[in-house]
Order: sequence, then structure tokens, then C-alpha cells
Amino acid sequence: MATRVRGQETSITVSGPQGVEQSIDAIKSFEAEFQIDILSEGYLGETAERQDEIFVKVTGKAELHIPSADYFKFANKVVSRAQRRDGVQSVFNISTSLQFPDGRRVRVLFQDVSFGSIPLNIGGRDEYVSTTIEFATSKGKFLF
Repeated sequence: MATRVRGQETSITVSGPQGVEQSIDAIKSFEAEFQIDILSEGYLGETAERQDEIFVKVTGKAELHIPSADYFKFANKVVSRAQRRDGVQSVFNISTSLQFPDGRRVRVLFQDVSFGSIPLNIGGRDEYVSTTIEFATSKGKFLF
């Protein structure tokens, strides 16, 4: 039996100020990267450099089809927050759940996510309308 996790065993949830964003569910692909810089410094009397690492941030993106008009309500919340028009600062979180065939589950939690540009792609009359949302945060962790 294969012990690798596949996309069909993965779920992604975006939660916003009013709970789960129902409009973010037709996700085609998702990627996230924990960015860490390596610092290297050489010292007199030593034969090799010393290394250290510094956590920078988590970045990611999700490609999705737009399943309903609710997606644009989500987009409006993001734009309003960026323009500081919300009376209360909206907080968005993204969580990913990976269900392994042996029953183990790992969740990845991205808290207080900031979003980049929100494009709208209408490729042709025989294609679904799609978008790719990019995000970044300094709060990402694995939960077992």
C-alpha cells in the first residue's frame, strides 16, 4: 500500500472574519513555502564557515476556479482591508489537512495571512473563470 499523500486526501480551508469562506473550494493547486535564509560567516583561525538560519516568512499561492459569486465578497473583504476601510481589522487564516493512507493526519496552519494581487482570468469561452491568490504570513506551523 502506498504511504504517500495525494491531492485527493488534502483539504484546504480559508477562514475570515465571519468564519469559513465558502467561496474558496474549487482549488486546482496549492503551494506554500517556509522561507528560511542561511547566514554564513568565516572567522580567523577556523577552516570552514559557520552557518545559521533565520526564518523569514511563509509564502504561498492557490489556483482556483470561481465556483460562485461569493468569491467576489471574499475579494472585497481583502481589498477593503488593504485600503483600511474595515472598521475592524479582518484576519484571514488558511489551514491545510493532509490525510495519510496509514491514518495519520498532519495539518498546516497559516495565521493572519496577507494577500497579494487578486487577478481574474477569463481564458476563453470554453474555459472556467479562474484566479490565483498569493499569500504571505510570518505565522505558519505544522500540527500533529
